[in-house]
Amino acid sequence: MSTPPLHSALEPLAFLLGEWVGEGEGSYPSDIRDFSYREEVRFWHGGKPVLLYTQRTTDRDDGAPLHTEMGYWRPLPEGRVEVVISHPTGHAELSLGSVADGVVDLASTSVVATATAKEVTAVERTYRVTGDELTSTLAMAAVGHPMTHHLAATLTRA
Repeated sequence: MSTPPLHSALEPLAFLLGEWVGEGEGSYPSDIRDFSYREEVRFWHGGKPVLLYTQRTTDRDDGAPLHTEMGYWRPLPEGRVEVVISHPTGHAELSLGSVADGVVDLASTSVVATATAKEVTAVERTYRVTGDELTSTLAMAAVGHPMTHHLAATLTRA
């Protein structure tokens, strides 16, 4: 199946398109021990004014699955973007952010959760692309802790 032309509304986010692979480190001041992971991220489009997104991580040492998420990135006028990300942990993140010079900064406007999900009240993400390198950071307010760094990864375009 051929890829349709890129919708003009996606041009500000086009630098994210592709498959990215790399490694990262995670920590959080709760019951989570510090960890290292391998990460795969994919951004693609289907011709409409929305980027599709998947992410998955595995343990860097034994390859065991750690996390995965899926979402949609909708560009808005004036260098803004809306993002919806769904997690198998029972969370859905609704975020608003800015796009400029190869950098996307996102802050959640709402984090909704199922009845059995752990408490997550806010998430902040930054994605920065320089050439064929994507760096990302994620901070969150969760399980009684204020906004705190959680993840940092460096990926290269596959």
